Amino acid sequence: MSIADVLLRIFISTVLGAIIGVEREIHKRAAGFRTHILVCVGSTLFMLTSISVALTYSHAGDVDPSRIAAGVVTGIGFLGAGAIIRYGESIKGLTTAASVWVVAAIGLSVGAGMFIPAAVTTGIVAAVLALSSLEEKLEAKRSKRGNDR
Repeated sequence: MSIADVLLRIFISTVLGAIIGVEREIHKRAAGFRTHILVCVGSTLFMLTSISVALTYSHAGDVDPSRIAAGVVTGIGFLGAGAIIRYGESIKGLTTAASVWVVAAIGLSVGAGMFIPAAVTTGIVAAVLALSSLEEKLEAKRSKRGNDR
């Protein structure tokens, strides 16, 4: 893989992570702009490293490039868990944790050269996150109905 291809993948992951991070930042979530960029770029670099290791050491026998990616998935679970907070009976941060999780997947996809699926997923995630105002309105209606009973 050429250095230009590597740099392109890192740049694309920066942009895609930023798109999701901007939305989280606008809504003042714990994991915002920088966090989403870092997770996406880090995941991309892990995938690029995994691919490079597989190519470099393929002569040594079975080299499984998916092992590093699997480690990213496991590790990102811990980062996401840090975004989840329990307030009495309600839980906050699940959407932020999910956005960090999916940004890691986007980064892995970009690292693997799957630009279209990564871009489409980014668009879908941004659209879903933009629904937060609708969700808040529905929650307000539910709360009001619950108080009326």
